[in-house]
Amino acid sequence: MIPMVDLKAQYGEIKQEIEQVLSSVLDSGHFILGPNVQAFEKEAADYLGVKHALGVASGTDALHLALVAAGIGEGDEVITTAFTFIATAEAIRYVGAVPVFVDIEPDTFNIDPNAIEAAITSKTKAVVPVHLFGQPADMQRIKAICDQHDLKLIEDCAQSFGASIKGKQTGSFGDVGCFSFFPSKNLGAFGDGGLISTNDDEIAEKLRMLRNHGSSVRYYHDVIGYNSRLDEMQAAILRIKLKKIDHYNKERRRVAHAYSEYLFNLPLQTPFEDGKGTHVYHQYTLLSDRRKEIRQALEENDISSMIYYPIPLHKQKVFVDQYVNVELPVTEEIAKRCFSLPIYPELDDTSITRITTVIREIF
Repeated sequence: MIPMVDLKAQYGEIKQEIEQVLSSVLDSGHFILGPNVQAFEKEAADYLGVKHALGVASGTDALHLALVAAGIGEGDEVITTAFTFIATAEAIRYVGAVPVFVDIEPDTFNIDPNAIEAAITSKTKAVVPVHLFGQPADMQRIKAICDQHDLKLIEDCAQSFGASIKGKQTGSFGDVGCFSFFPSKNLGAFGDGGLISTNDDEIAEKLRMLRNHGSSVRYYHDVIGYNSRLDEMQAAILRIKLKKIDHYNKERRRVAHAYSEYLFNLPLQTPFEDGKGTHVYHQYTLLSDRRKEIRQALEENDISSMIYYPIPLHKQKVFVDQYVNVELPVTEEIAKRCFSLPIYPELDDTSITRITTVIREIF
């Protein structure tokens, strides 16, 4: 069976290093906000090119706490995409704000800057673009819109660690960047974890309190906070993998470009790189009118595939009644035709050939 992601293969390559650092953490007896967390935060900040990087318990928490620290609250409107994982919109609802879903670009699947501009009202307080599947959104235009309208810019970088635009990392363009270290991510932990990046000293100070029960001095609490801390063992693991992230992403690009070469000239749409930034291929997502047939053939040949995302957020049961009049034609059309192939740094050429041969035989 060829899985969507092979976490065992990656672990096998770094097993000895991982076991050494975990043993060291266990011997230390220090598990929360310890030296590995502090070191990882500094190393991540240096990599991302930001002043502050703060570890939190998950990518969802990163989004939630970022919105709180940015002052987004009850009744505020936050413009975002409906073609993403639900955490993006959940976090907006957590703070009492209203997600305003707008359409996406038909080639990159990222939020359409023109749609952002058209959706701005007097209640709009922030924009949350998602760097979907590892391709940076059009941050030059989005940032210009936010600057013009005095809106907070909060980047959802859950799928884009290591993606960049002209050498500038995602997570360093907005007021805040939010990352997930869910195990299957490009930079994945061995459990949940997240990170918030910012160049704003005031926001960083708020975040340090918010993630730790509203406290900057032990047992002295200035605000109502949360329990959202990256643990020491996950930080130790992430420190090892951070050193390898550029290699991991390079290998993901190798796999993606091989797929596109083997699938060239078939009647389906392969991923589009807009040239504005470096795509790190968290997912390799195709469009086809014969999706069901292709996925069935892959399954019969013991090859995994997935649909990200079958139901856009404005059509999900939890939201549908509130967005009954919202029409996002590009989003809805892509959701009907999209599917993703296995992609991970360790995927070899033999497996790529096997996967693409199954697809080519259908046509």
